[in-house]
Amino acid sequence: MKHWKVNLYTVWFSQILSIMSFNFGMPFLPFYIQQLGITAPNDIKFYSGILNAAPAVTMAIMCPIWGIISDKYGRKLMLIRAMLFASFIIGATGMVTNVNQLIILRLLQGVFTGTVTAAQILVAANTPKNRISYALGFLSSSTFIGQSIGPVIGGIVAEFVGYRVSFIIGGILMFFDFLLVLFVVKEEKHVAKENINSTEKKEKTSILSIFTVTAVSMLLVILFIRIGRTVFNPYIPIYVQEVTATTKGASGITGIINGILALMTAMSGLILSKLGDKYDKMKLLMIYLTLGMVFAIPLVYINKLWLFTFILGIVFFITGGVEPMIMSITTEDTPVDKRGLLFGIQGTVGNAGFAVAPLLGGVISIKYSTNAILIFIPIFLLISALVVLSIIVHNARHNFHSSLNLKNMFKF
Repeated sequence: MKHWKVNLYTVWFSQILSIMSFNFGMPFLPFYIQQLGITAPNDIKFYSGILNAAPAVTMAIMCPIWGIISDKYGRKLMLIRAMLFASFIIGATGMVTNVNQLIILRLLQGVFTGTVTAAQILVAANTPKNRISYALGFLSSSTFIGQSIGPVIGGIVAEFVGYRVSFIIGGILMFFDFLLVLFVVKEEKHVAKENINSTEKKEKTSILSIFTVTAVSMLLVILFIRIGRTVFNPYIPIYVQEVTATTKGASGITGIINGILALMTAMSGLILSKLGDKYDKMKLLMIYLTLGMVFAIPLVYINKLWLFTFILGIVFFITGGVEPMIMSITTEDTPVDKRGLLFGIQGTVGNAGFAVAPLLGGVISIKYSTNAILIFIPIFLLISALVVLSIIVHNARHNFHSSLNLKNMFKF
């Protein structure tokens, strides 16, 4: 088997374990903080927003820094760094005694972890250019497979032995993951070191060359799609608790819902992202975002958990192919020695979305209701679709020398 494929499949499996580790306990933070003494409904919503936003804020700051370091000193080093720190932080989460300690750990999580971005950088840098679309689409499925398995197992563990044990098990699993990558993944030395001797002028030009019209527009789509897809996620436990009117069994139900959503996204990454090798990626993005918006509209009117999960699962399946395709579009036009920086910038923007989403959801749920958050899913999908449409129009004008060919614009 070719070297890049060995790395891809190893990193893919390691990411499944990594995301499972995080999801053994993190989706149940609204329940966990109730054990730490936060019991007032509005306080639960407030701290749920803070705890979900905290790592995203610090990770948004650190992503470009880790990206630049990875370009200079190696991508594998950044991945094992993220996994090692994550193993200790996840385990320590199960040992906190108050919510303030939990907030501090979540902030540190954003500073020192970030396995998804680190894995993407490693795979993109060690994969042939003509296979990047496949590699990133395949890798993205690992994130959501881990998210589909982790909450289900974590929910069961939490129901029987408590949330603290779930976090500790997650930390142990992450440490095993660290050892797997440390001893199995082999990074090509010339790829890891190729940027060290670049001159300052060349480096400056390369950095500026990343920010094309398409790249900047894709950053906006990443921001809006992250907000739209995650604005409700931190409040699923609260939603389940409100619908069932009890906390008994709520962890298990929450885990199943999160697992289904993640499974749908994983299937999307494997199925829909492949279409990018056959059809125009921008037009596919437009289709995915528009269909996702249409299916998301009725969510706010649904009050049955099984139907809610079914419809939201469809939305996550349709929109799950968006980010891998964006990564493919931007990576193919970026020099290998600047892909770490590229993914760092995309990580910053994406984590800005992760930070805004729970805070926005918290404000809406406190002022109106938990159910009202669902209104914003189709709104942000619509905004994302309009950004992609603007790119299609811009590219059509450029390709036809400012003559917009409406007949050919939406042809595959």
